[in-house]
Amino acid sequence: MSEIDLVLRSTRVVTPRGTRAATVTVRDGKIAELLPHDAPAPAGARVEDFGGDVLLPGLVDTHVHVNDPGRTAWEGFWTATRAAAAGGITTLVDMPLNSLPPTTTEANLHTKREVARSKAHIDVGFWGGAVPGNVKDLRPLHDAGVFGFKCFLSPSGVDEFPQLDQAQLAAALGEIAGFGGLLVVHAEDPVHLEAAPQPHGPKYADFLASRPRVSENDAIAGLIALARRLRARVHILHLSSSDALPLIADARAEGVRITVETCPHFLTLTAEEIPDGATEFKCCPPIREAANQDALWQGLADGTIDCVVSDHSPSTADLKTPDFGDAWGGISSLQLGLPAVWTAARERGHTLDDVARWMATAPAALVGLHHKGAVEPGRDADFAVLAPDATFTVDPAGLQHRNKITAYAGRTLHGVVRSTWLRGRRINDGGTLSEPAGELLERP
Repeated sequence: MSEIDLVLRSTRVVTPRGTRAATVTVRDGKIAELLPHDAPAPAGARVEDFGGDVLLPGLVDTHVHVNDPGRTAWEGFWTATRAAAAGGITTLVDMPLNSLPPTTTEANLHTKREVARSKAHIDVGFWGGAVPGNVKDLRPLHDAGVFGFKCFLSPSGVDEFPQLDQAQLAAALGEIAGFGGLLVVHAEDPVHLEAAPQPHGPKYADFLASRPRVSENDAIAGLIALARRLRARVHILHLSSSDALPLIADARAEGVRITVETCPHFLTLTAEEIPDGATEFKCCPPIREAANQDALWQGLADGTIDCVVSDHSPSTADLKTPDFGDAWGGISSLQLGLPAVWTAARERGHTLDDVARWMATAPAALVGLHHKGAVEPGRDADFAVLAPDATFTVDPAGLQHRNKITAYAGRTLHGVVRSTWLRGRRINDGGTLSEPAGELLERP
């Protein structure tokens, strides 16, 4: 066995059993031991003492649209993974759409992996896509290592990734259940979307009315029924409507294999504060009212909501026109998720233990990355070092995203990421980023 090569100390180390002063030893990129804070360092080991800054597990973001290849004017693996590293994220899982080609066949997955391989500053995995006509491709994608499959129940916004109708959904989910896979779902019912007033012009209220809560609620109810019948495993993406929380809780209590995520923007931004014409706030499903946000926080507190991930969905500035009917729907927050969530969480009495569970441990568990997401022996030595009481004001020019568009511009947030570590290597040192050190991950 090789020797300990790195020792990290902090008076606040967030572990699965609580926050405590500790020394973390690292051997060959893995956490070896958690020792008392004053434990002597082994001879020859490099020592880093973070004082009172908090040592968190590196975050795991399972909902990122990198758009590479094909729409690299929107983002790309180089810029997305740099933004992630700057924000304390050490692993992301890339969504199958908005790239050209989409990740709907094994060949397309190979294409995406080859593009990502030399550009990844953090570890990167991939979702496959379930679209009309590709049931035959799902098992090969699964065998090739994707972490699961994403589908839409309503239009995705890009022609090359169509939604599934109910018969197609049942066929795809039946196939996926047959090999023990996971289906992750953009759950909005197209019937309700078509019946709602169509969005046009600059008023956010008109856009919000075009994506009613019932579209989420009914889509989720239908998905629960199908998962129950097929004994399948499903995951609800970017939950916005708090009305669906009792449905999800009841389904889980009766044994339906369902998990759910929400996103920083739903927890930190409200419909009441969005100015007309400010389409940097547009996303689907939409940011809803403050009372809805309160209920989402309660869903996190009681465990109904499993995790918090970014749904980073960038575009070029010209696609963010002032018309909510025409503008691209997506919020860029990859670099800002940790401070945004921490700022709101601390105001509501939550701790960094909670944030680490929501943003690192639970997303890692969702995709089976049990060697990620927590500070404990045997896991990868992936860390984010956070100054939790330090504040900063978001300047879009300072973001690593390719396009400097963000709904958080001008906001003052708590929590400055001092450094980020990937398998014992510092990849972000106060905003100075290393060369790419990420690996391409496959489903365990």
